[in-house]
Amino acid sequence: MFAHLFKSALLALCVIAAPTLGQAQQAPKTAIFAGGCFWCVESDFDHVPGVLETVSGYSGGSTTDNVTYKNHSAAGHREVVRITYDSNKVSYDKLLDIFWRSVDPTDGGGQFCDRGHSYTTAIYTLDDEQAKIAEASKKALEESGKLGAPIATEISPAAPFFAAEDYHQDYYNKNPIRYTYYRFACGRDARIEELWGDEAMMGIEKK
Repeated sequence: MFAHLFKSALLALCVIAAPTLGQAQQAPKTAIFAGGCFWCVESDFDHVPGVLETVSGYSGGSTTDNVTYKNHSAAGHREVVRITYDSNKVSYDKLLDIFWRSVDPTDGGGQFCDRGHSYTTAIYTLDDEQAKIAEASKKALEESGKLGAPIATEISPAAPFFAAEDYHQDYYNKNPIRYTYYRFACGRDARIEELWGDEAMMGIEKK
């Protein structure tokens, strides 16, 4: 009798623990997007459910030593944000949908008031699966004709990532007045709303 009760209790415990164990084995995943000013991209994706961490940085250029804010542009790097996310809560597909609707992917010269290669949009893929999903997402958007212009966003395999200086991280929290003024003066939200209409900033839960 005791053995039967012990076996039943052990089975029930295993059933309860199984989902938790499965979730623990699902490691966080990473996405890297370039969407113009990294302060803004970081702020946007910090407000996406399922995103665990964002880090502003530089990537895509020709140098790998001492990449800084002062020299990243000359070396061909873009401002990027490395996004760590819980794939149980948000998919890479969904992150791409949000990314498209938080930038102007038709602008090949920069983003909003920020001009030059370092501010252009890009999706840096970390494996073949991400590359396949990103290319399909871009193709679907192009074929939809929603934006009325070709998509200029580059899709490339991820290059080395270099974290930006500490003062750039969480800039929107550290300097909220300056950040808010910059974003408004640069015309970012106004252009996104003009381009995307009701879909602008979809998936970003800002209060």
